[in-house]
Amino acid sequence: MSDTSTSDSNSDSNGGGSEDVVEFSRRRVLGTVGAAGAAGLLIGGGAGAGIAAAVSDSGADGAGGSTGGAAGSLSSVGATQVMFHGKHQAGITTPLQSRGHLVAFDLAPGAGRKEAAALLRRWSAIAKALMAGRPVTAGADTGVALDAGPSSLTVTFGFGRSFFDRTGLAARRPEQLDPLPAFSSDALDPKRSEGDLWVQIGSDDSLVAFHALRALQKDAGSAARVRWQMNGFNRSAGATARPMTARNLMGQVDGTNNPKPADPDFDRRIFVPQGASGAQDWMAGGSYAVVRRIRMLLDDWERLAQGAQEKVIGRRKSDGAPLTGGTETTPLDLNKRGPDGRTVIPDNAHARISAPEQNGGAAMLRRPFSFHDGIAADGTPDAGLLFVCWQADPLRGFVPVQRKLDRGDALSPFLRHEASGLFAVPGGPAEGEYVGQRLLES
Repeated sequence: MSDTSTSDSNSDSNGGGSEDVVEFSRRRVLGTVGAAGAAGLLIGGGAGAGIAAAVSDSGADGAGGSTGGAAGSLSSVGATQVMFHGKHQAGITTPLQSRGHLVAFDLAPGAGRKEAAALLRRWSAIAKALMAGRPVTAGADTGVALDAGPSSLTVTFGFGRSFFDRTGLAARRPEQLDPLPAFSSDALDPKRSEGDLWVQIGSDDSLVAFHALRALQKDAGSAARVRWQMNGFNRSAGATARPMTARNLMGQVDGTNNPKPADPDFDRRIFVPQGASGAQDWMAGGSYAVVRRIRMLLDDWERLAQGAQEKVIGRRKSDGAPLTGGTETTPLDLNKRGPDGRTVIPDNAHARISAPEQNGGAAMLRRPFSFHDGIAADGTPDAGLLFVCWQADPLRGFVPVQRKLDRGDALSPFLRHEASGLFAVPGGPAEGEYVGQRLLES
């Protein structure tokens, strides 16, 4: 729903033919390639559109694409492999998978830089094996995913602000990890926020995703303890008759606009540049992830008539097109007025407030998962968005947009921000390296 940079949201989310995607043909199963969860809700923090399918043309971080044929053809959902090594970590421009886990760890008391390096070395080996569709070390694999291929598995690692204190590396902590400001919509639970280490797991198969989560959690051993874990989902491949943008839990077409790798300024906005100096040299090729658990007050939202919902968003519910007309990908006409003299897209509409032209061009790459954690004690659904956005600098990406949303977004009364985290995600490891080695062994 948020309007940043236009992308082709109707392209196949498993498409793109990245050179870093490998077909796992010996494990082919029948499946249809459709909209593979390419978009989730993007509200709050610059809130709006989920990542559009167009990011699959990158390959910069091993971003995925179907190797099984054209959209609608029989193919193997499990066959798609995303590469572990690369300029950027996988799971940033990789098309959104249908299942995700977000988990934060705290280093155990007494654990420091040495223990953290050993842990990241082990975790990197596990991630590399599982992303290739191989079991972990002989005798240690649970067998949960033995029948599946890689299923677009990605494992992404990041460091929280507290990690640098725990490892004696405070002097190398980037200023981009300064605490996020407080927002009026925050109702944050500190037990489900922040953390020393952060892991994002995504896969197009739930068992493959769980297998990776379990393997990493077990291997943490005495070095780190789980601080919090959140589980999410997106539309599955082949769920629609044709490739199309997904809908969020509010029923809105969601994922129309997002920066895409083809944009000339994409790398500058999303990734820390190569040749970075000072405390950020180890972050070259990396990005900063803002993570927010945003609960949707669905009962309140669903009481609104469809027309009222559309005015809150600024787009038609039927097809995602702007209220000013056209198709889903038609640019917003923010100056168009109706017969009553008022702007057709209301002044406090979510799409208007989050549009880049309203925020000095601020942009971030949104890559969220929806969640549903049952029914709360008051009978309302505990459901919403696991918001994840990526940018080269959160002070120029997430923060200014969220501040503006916080001051007058018509969608805000239907949202509650319940958890938050900010993590430095280093660049992808080269062959023979583990994630974070350039920081931990410098």
